[in-house]
Amino acid sequence: MQTILIVDDESQIRSALQGVLEDEGYKTLLAGSGEECMDTLRHKSVDVVLLDIWLPGIDGLETLEKLVEIEDHPEVIMISGHGNIETAVRATKLGAFDFLEKPLSIERTLIVLKNAIEAKRLRSENLEYKKQFQARSVIVGNSIPMKALRQQIALMAPTNGRVLIYGESGTGKELASRAIHAQSLRKDAMFVEVNCAAIPEDLIESELFGHRKGAFSGAAVDKEGKFQKADGGTLFLDEVGDMSLKTQSKVLRTLDEGRFAPVGEEEPITVDARVIAATNKDLEEEISKGNFREDLFYRLNVIPFYVPPLRERKEDIPLLARYFLKEFSQAYDRRPKEIADEALDVLMRYSWPGNVRELRNLIERIVIMNPTVVKLERKHLPTLVYRESGRRSLGDFSSLHQARAAYERDYILKKLDENHGSVSRTAEVLGLERSHMYRKMKALGIAVKE
Repeated sequence: MQTILIVDDESQIRSALQGVLEDEGYKTLLAGSGEECMDTLRHKSVDVVLLDIWLPGIDGLETLEKLVEIEDHPEVIMISGHGNIETAVRATKLGAFDFLEKPLSIERTLIVLKNAIEAKRLRSENLEYKKQFQARSVIVGNSIPMKALRQQIALMAPTNGRVLIYGESGTGKELASRAIHAQSLRKDAMFVEVNCAAIPEDLIESELFGHRKGAFSGAAVDKEGKFQKADGGTLFLDEVGDMSLKTQSKVLRTLDEGRFAPVGEEEPITVDARVIAATNKDLEEEISKGNFREDLFYRLNVIPFYVPPLRERKEDIPLLARYFLKEFSQAYDRRPKEIADEALDVLMRYSWPGNVRELRNLIERIVIMNPTVVKLERKHLPTLVYRESGRRSLGDFSSLHQARAAYERDYILKKLDENHGSVSRTAEVLGLERSHMYRKMKALGIAVKE
């Protein structure tokens, strides 16, 4: 139920409006002055304010100026019995949604009110989207490579230069692209992303450029393409190296001319979208193989970026682990969690083939599977992580006995993992008596909980 705050110094008008609006299903609050209006807004959530211009104390326009400074403020409809064009224009410039003259037309008031509520909903959604986008564009890490990356982004984000981001899967190329957009002059416009590897070749052209109804089998309605959606904003082409040569040709032409024609349309559409591309491939090698256009490469590679794999910046792992712990504890409404130094040591020694994405997924799984645990320890980590992190090279062993024991420990841990931690089933697989299995585990320092 939407809440409407009625601000007027005449009690009869307040009561009359309250009766009409409550009959229409709205919740109402009343105030007789600008001061009372601001006090109400400090304690109540309101969707729309019906604000009289002539008020005792601070008048309606002064109240409006204060009101629009509130984050995610309500929409304001000004009302006055002595209105003129100059006052209406000033109120609109200050941020009022609309202006109504007394005596109020109930029909017009309800229409304007409905439109104001919809405008408030859209503005609130947009504000929430921006907050979430900002949160998803935070680059976490104090290692030298990440400090350098943040400095590069701060330097070139305010420009319109095209960017090509290199890096392995899971390193955070999309995060870097979001950070660039968030710090750019286009930050208030759309950020549109396309995963070129996830879209079938016969649909990628339609996805990027849109199509007209009947352009091909299955095109039942007109479709707006990603380039058009990103007009004025940023278009992120993820895994651009997987794009077909035919699509590459049309992307190249669009970048050169700043316009394109949707599939099934002859009239071109002009667009102004900053393009950021990303790839986990060596595009120069792809060019030599004939898989990627050299001219498109030079159009995209104006400002090259490299996001290093997690194994090259392991000093960021504790910071990332704690960041993800906080994120998922809040997301799943769990108690705040800490991570033990022993567990961090294991994470630091793991190779992270899936990079930051793998670490993020691992922390999410741990938070979900351990709802009551406050301090995460080594035992809460997946066996794969601490088994690999415990491996040592042959040069680490001073005797055959040590090498054999290390191999046996790894092998038993692997079999325990395959049998979901069941000592009985693992002993059976290994051809050992259960009591012998327990003694072997104790001798190798394997706790049952592992």
